[in-house]
Amino acid sequence: MGGEKRDDEEHTTVAVPEDAEIGELIGKLSNDDDMDRETRGRLFGRLARLLGHSASRAGAAGIARGRWLADLMTAAAPHIPIRDLETLSRHHHGLTGEDLADNVVRVAANGTTAVGAAGGALAAVQFAAPPLLLTAPAQLAAETLVIAAVEVKMIAELHEVYGVRVEGSGTARGAAFLTAWAKRRGINPLETGSFANALGSAAKVALRKRLLRTMGRSLSTMGPFLTGAAAGAALNRTATKRLSEEIRKDLRATTSTPLPSEPPRLPSAD
Repeated sequence: MGGEKRDDEEHTTVAVPEDAEIGELIGKLSNDDDMDRETRGRLFGRLARLLGHSASRAGAAGIARGRWLADLMTAAAPHIPIRDLETLSRHHHGLTGEDLADNVVRVAANGTTAVGAAGGALAAVQFAAPPLLLTAPAQLAAETLVIAAVEVKMIAELHEVYGVRVEGSGTARGAAFLTAWAKRRGINPLETGSFANALGSAAKVALRKRLLRTMGRSLSTMGPFLTGAAAGAALNRTATKRLSEEIRKDLRATTSTPLPSEPPRLPSAD
């Protein structure tokens, strides 16, 4: 029977070269390497411009329902760099256990803070420019996707720290961690059914809703001058830390033994 396609049904998208570059840019911007502000701003601006072109192809309905964002985030997930436990520990000066988890969260919070500041600064520059109404949606989409990528990376690396490994190809692992982000839940390997159909219909709906909520939060960066940068940075940091607490609670419940940590420092003798 004919009629309008339901929001949770599959839909066909045509891949274009720009979409591949969008995924690569999101992956680069999610990395916690010491990226200078100029480079971050340049990549962020390039991403926003590409998203502006992509949005015109997606159409108003796809954007409003979150399908456009969800498709882009799904395509970007395999590009998010995820380090294994050994690499993480080496990168964080030999830390292990809860100390390492704390550092992973701190770096992610710094990352989403930087995204909020970059988005606000870009908005401040554009407020005096006539094309603002055209560039603002693309800027919000760029900020939303990069925030999601930073948090997905954090979730994946927290799973490594807590010894909850997710096997499979880059695409399969990316889909599993993206589902974990959408549902704000850690992955329990004993519940094989919970993530076996990662990004099935229910997961896609959850992903769309979560991305739209994140985009709504990013509206704070559109304040005049640099007020948006300050507000966006603070909101992102708080939200990332809250998400990390929920994920770590799940992972602690999954892990049968407490994580080893650095030995406590003994009080110095007076």
